[in-house]
Amino acid sequence: MANRFIHRAPAGIVVRKLAAKAVLERGLIDEGDRILIAVSGGKDSTLLAWVLSVLRPSVKKNYELEALHISSDFCSCCKKPILKSRLEEWNIPFTDLFVPVIGRLKQGEKMNCYWCSTQRRTELLKYAVENRFNKIALGHHLDDIIETFFMNMTGKGELSAMPILLRYRKYPVSLIRPLAYIEEKQIIACADEMEILKAACTCPFGLNSRRRDIRRRIADFTGNSGTVKRRILKSLSSGVQDMLTE
Repeated sequence: MANRFIHRAPAGIVVRKLAAKAVLERGLIDEGDRILIAVSGGKDSTLLAWVLSVLRPSVKKNYELEALHISSDFCSCCKKPILKSRLEEWNIPFTDLFVPVIGRLKQGEKMNCYWCSTQRRTELLKYAVENRFNKIALGHHLDDIIETFFMNMTGKGELSAMPILLRYRKYPVSLIRPLAYIEEKQIIACADEMEILKAACTCPFGLNSRRRDIRRRIADFTGNSGTVKRRILKSLSSGVQDMLTE
C-alpha cells in the first residue's frame, strides 16, 4: 500500500536552495560585494533580506549587506519598527529614505506604478553609487519575471523580460534578483512559516494593476504548474538573446 503521507521539506529550506541555485548559476554574487537590498516592507523583499543573510555558506562568498527602505507620500502601510527589528536580527543595517513620489508629478499627470518604480529606482541607484555599493538586490520572483515578459509582449509588442542580472553601462552598479527561481506560492509559504506575512505591507496601487489580469491568464494556461513556469523561464535564456542577463 502506497504511503499516503508525503514528506515535504520546510519552506525555508526550499527557498534557500533555490536562491543559492540562482546565485550560483547566474553568477549574481562575487567575493567582496557590497549589496544594497531594496526593502519595501512586503513579503518578497523582506524574505530576500533573510535569504541573503543566511546564504553565505551555500554560495561560499563573503559579502556585505545593507537595506534601504524608500518611504513615500502615498503609502504609509509599512510597519517600519518591525521591519527594522527583523533586519537587525539578521545583522543588516537599515536606512529609511523619504521620496515625494506624488510630489514629483507634473501638473495634470496621475500616479501610476511605472512612475513610482522609476522614482524609486533612481533613488536606489543614487544611494548605491554615493555609498559605494556595487550590487542592488531586488525581491522579484519567478512569477514576476514571467508576468513582465507577457506584459511587455502583449502591451508593448516587445520580447523583453525582467533580467535576473542587469549590468548598468552608465553606473558602476548591477541589479540582481536572487529570488528568480522561486514561485510566489513558495515565498508565501516561507514567509508564513517565519511569521513575516503578519507584518508585511501591500501597495494600494499594485492591487489594481494590469499585472493581476496577466497573472490570472498565466495561471489558466500553465495550470499554475511550477514546472511549466520554469520551462518558460528557461526559454527566455535559450535563444540568440539571453533576456535574463543584460
